[in-house]
Amino acid sequence: MSTPLVGSKVAPFTLEGVHKKEIKNYTLPLTNGKYTVLLFYPLDFTFVCPTEILAYSDAHAEFEKAGAQVFGISVDSKYTHLAYTETSRKAGGVGEINFPLLADLNKDVARQFGVLSGAVALRGLFIIDEEGVVQHATINNLSVGRNPQETVRLVQAFQHTKKTGDVCPANWTPGADTMKPNPQGLKDYAAKH
Repeated sequence: MSTPLVGSKVAPFTLEGVHKKEIKNYTLPLTNGKYTVLLFYPLDFTFVCPTEILAYSDAHAEFEKAGAQVFGISVDSKYTHLAYTETSRKAGGVGEINFPLLADLNKDVARQFGVLSGAVALRGLFIIDEEGVVQHATINNLSVGRNPQETVRLVQAFQHTKKTGDVCPANWTPGADTMKPNPQGLKDYAAKH
């Protein structure tokens, strides 16, 4: 399969995952009114990966306030995820984190989202709305991590545009001016900025 295009609906999938030392099945995208954030990463016990996982875990309250839930996905097994979350940060693990790590051991979901590169997943980030439609998709090479605050901002922007019909200009944050998606809307916005 190819990468889901922005605007396309994601077919539901189920993966086993680890959260709070419990292994269970997770069916995504969410159908409980929340946005789903898929954070694909290469492997547990590597280098950039724990910095991203910890940053996204630390931003958990921001995602929750924005009505979104993060799920980390790698090609590791559920047992590797369990060991990773039971290993302290000082010893190269991530310790207890605020979102599930999902096991894509057969690599089917990484293939479905177009992030599989050889034996691992690239750093794919997908924001899926409450209706299961992809609103955002980016794929980074292995060497550069992502920013959870930008991901929260994007969730908020997609929610705002869906609610109001307005569009969000560059660097928009909640409470900032938006514009109507027409020539007059651009002129009105430009006159103020």
